[in-house]
Amino acid sequence: METTIEVKKLCKSYNKVKAIENVDISVCRGEVFGLLGANGAGKSTTIECILGTKKQDSGIVSILGMNPQKDRKKLFEKVGVQFQEANYQDKIRVSELCEVTASLYKTSLNYVTLLKQFGLSDKLKSFVSELSGGQKQRLFIVLALIPNPEVVFLDELTTGLDAKARRDVWKSISSLKEKGLTILLTSHFMDEVEELCDKIMILKSGKSIFYGTVQEAIAASPYEKFEDAYLWYTDEEEKGNESI
Repeated sequence: METTIEVKKLCKSYNKVKAIENVDISVCRGEVFGLLGANGAGKSTTIECILGTKKQDSGIVSILGMNPQKDRKKLFEKVGVQFQEANYQDKIRVSELCEVTASLYKTSLNYVTLLKQFGLSDKLKSFVSELSGGQKQRLFIVLALIPNPEVVFLDELTTGLDAKARRDVWKSISSLKEKGLTILLTSHFMDEVEELCDKIMILKSGKSIFYGTVQEAIAASPYEKFEDAYLWYTDEEEKGNESI
């Protein structure tokens, strides 16, 4: 299978504090890869280095065989990014934001079709500021998909969504995967990770402490449920009990 994201021995420090250390990731076309870990584990720094928005101290990164820093213009057309916290001006309508986004690319998907797919077709004329948290979250996913990317990065994609909306987003992500889209996502919802991810990495203090499938993560832990296994890997359950 074709490798679309390749990361080798990635390291990044801030003021001599190691944010990530010797991280290796390999994602093939059509795979969903989950980057997991507690807040501060190094997920954001890893993604920023992969995207080329931050320069790593050492290590190699390639997306679609290209260097994300040297080939940024080429990759811009092929990579979609959805961040959990995205800020847009208050007085811009959903349709206007989609049109502006589409205009940035040589080719783009029909945003009206995408809005319908994510349950937002009735919000075309609404101001972005009027949307609920969950609606904004779905809109940000649509914006990431407008350029018809080959690779997409999704940050906490269903935060703020109710149960039905989450399931609908999962179905859409699964259908995109079937079409060959490569997806790297972060999530704090373990049921979501189980449902969507082919492979996962669990980060702790900037280091990879597990790499493989969800089933392999469970098998290598003392637990039968993935959420329990994840808490065991990250020691989050222990910390939670200490704070009670």
